[in-house]
Amino acid sequence: MRRVATIAVLVVAASLLVATPATAAPAVQYTNSLVAQRADPHIVKHTDGYYYMTATAPEYDRVVLRRATTLQGLATASESVIWRRHTSGEMAAHIWAPEIHYINGRWYIYFAAGRSDDVWAIRMYVLENASANPLTGSWTERGRIVTPLNTFSLDATTFVHNGTRYLAWAQNDPAVGSGTNLYLAPMSNPWTISGTPARISVPTYSWETVGHRVNEGAAVIQRNGRVFMAFSASATDANYCIGLLTASATSNLMNPSSWTKSPQPVFRSNDATSQYGPGHNSFTVSEDGQSDILVYHDRSYRNINGDPLNDPNRRTRVQKLYWNADGTPNFGIPVADGITPVRLRSHNFADRYIRHWDYRARVEANVTNLADSQFRIVTGLNGGGSVSLESTNFPGYYLRHRNFEMWVERNDGTATFRADASFQRRAGLADSAGVSFESVNFPGRYIRHSSNLLYVQAVSTATDRADATYHLE
Repeated sequence: MRRVATIAVLVVAASLLVATPATAAPAVQYTNSLVAQRADPHIVKHTDGYYYMTATAPEYDRVVLRRATTLQGLATASESVIWRRHTSGEMAAHIWAPEIHYINGRWYIYFAAGRSDDVWAIRMYVLENASANPLTGSWTERGRIVTPLNTFSLDATTFVHNGTRYLAWAQNDPAVGSGTNLYLAPMSNPWTISGTPARISVPTYSWETVGHRVNEGAAVIQRNGRVFMAFSASATDANYCIGLLTASATSNLMNPSSWTKSPQPVFRSNDATSQYGPGHNSFTVSEDGQSDILVYHDRSYRNINGDPLNDPNRRTRVQKLYWNADGTPNFGIPVADGITPVRLRSHNFADRYIRHWDYRARVEANVTNLADSQFRIVTGLNGGGSVSLESTNFPGYYLRHRNFEMWVERNDGTATFRADASFQRRAGLADSAGVSFESVNFPGRYIRHSSNLLYVQAVSTATDRADATYHLE
């Protein structure tokens, strides 16, 4: 298919991962959405083997926390209220965007809150817990994070780079205008910044200024000699999206000129997959520690009645973050609800993946339009224990053979299509750790590549078997 409407490349976000070369990682599979009515999700994997998740509750009145040994387990994990809003004064309204961090042997939660007498006087606050398990023990209020500007501020996050801990946040500066900008400052302790903050991003592009002028929800990941800072932009409806700032790891992060903003959003609404307003992301890692996982919220519908902030149905979602050959992150598109997709890498051409282009299926390297090379392995349309491979950016379209050529086409409901689009999943013919796909209606013929195009063909030689073997990522 043509490269319509999918977004590709780059992005990212918050995690404690340290820079390493971009490498392939085994496939992971989750089912979306993860948690209903939880926005601004923040998930960390701790050294105790648990994932900890906090997020904004739609009542805006409390900080919640849950844990599980798997990401999918967070969906059904019990949730605890670890702190409630004050009844008057500070921290009494709009309890927003909590993040949980483990720093120097203690747990910290950063969140934003308004006042009872002015719910829009939103500032940043910190809670501390010395217990090994943050669901136990007591949380101490460390108070407000003081910034030189005593103005609307929110979405504090923290990360360490070259031995220095930084705080990044969003704040209004009346001298700049309405809305929020992104700021950065070193920290003297987990609730105090030091020095003069640097303003590193101002919303100027059209996609940053729909409904509101917004840069917020910063999240950082460091890889491949660069520091990537994802952020969210525009109003919190279907226009909400993710942008990206990039700095060299050897640069002075406090110098605004060290940061380059990508000219287009790197993650945005997608009509084909029915995902709208994706944003306020964080990052964690897969259970085996080998894959980066994007955590974010969105809605399953475009149109909202009234103020989007009063719509409770932003929900937490997860999907794998991929890396381009040049070391930049690539999150593709917000995938459809249900099981997450995979990529299929050629066994004998390790830089090539199955992808579609003008409906024709092929193997190709450097597929930065990521969703072209992602497929959901679903129950076979023909049944009988078979599987079918559904396109990620064109739901309802499947890999099928026609005249023994492989195409990506819409399911027309016929028995012929169901059979042509169904395969028996086998251990890899050239490597049992991989996978091969045998045609249901032409047993003995497998999906294989030849001159970069895909066919269903009989296999007999070692080369044939290698051509018909793929590895899931």
